[in-house]
Amino acid sequence: MDQALNDTGWRGSQEGWLEAAYQSLLESGVDSVKILPLAKKLNLSRTSFYWFFKDREELLSALVTRWREKNTGNIIKQSEAYAESLAEAMLNVFDCWLSTDLFDARFEFAVRSWALQSDELLAEVQQADQIRLEALKRMFMRFGLPETTSDVRARTTYLVQIGYISMQSKEDIAVRMKRIPEYIAIYTGEIPQQRELDRFFSRHGYRPDEGNPR
Repeated sequence: MDQALNDTGWRGSQEGWLEAAYQSLLESGVDSVKILPLAKKLNLSRTSFYWFFKDREELLSALVTRWREKNTGNIIKQSEAYAESLAEAMLNVFDCWLSTDLFDARFEFAVRSWALQSDELLAEVQQADQIRLEALKRMFMRFGLPETTSDVRARTTYLVQIGYISMQSKEDIAVRMKRIPEYIAIYTGEIPQQRELDRFFSRHGYRPDEGNPR
């Protein structure tokens, strides 16, 4: 955040204001995302905000766009990534659950909490859920599963993860990594090959012999 805020002129920047709004949303919820508190956080004048956004609603809309493009966009991208098997395709999706560069779980929780106060945003979240489920369903069907089976497996995969996020469940990384082969087997009906697991573990800096990320 500091870099986004410090490399700006006296008015700040659109990204700086958006980053400050994002941080406030995560820390204190949507009611804290207001122009004057953000200006104080950025050490900028309130009027400088209007160089970049028409009003608070436009800023909130930009936050929703950021959430949609990152979290929904990367689930779709990972579900479509090359894989030799369905098990490896699911490991590609699991990259989202372990990499904040791909999927921001805190942002997801904050947006879903915000949606409890906004029917408009709730509709947006429900649409995102459907888009994500359809992407996962297509992934299963790509590997030859029937449509109904693909739909149920997609729902099982996705709804469990949303449950993790909603419950704000915390797991030791070594414990979670040890569980992943079983998750993959349950979700796909396939036992992942060791080479597939090795590639997955390597992407996340995890060495099973040490039990910790590098």
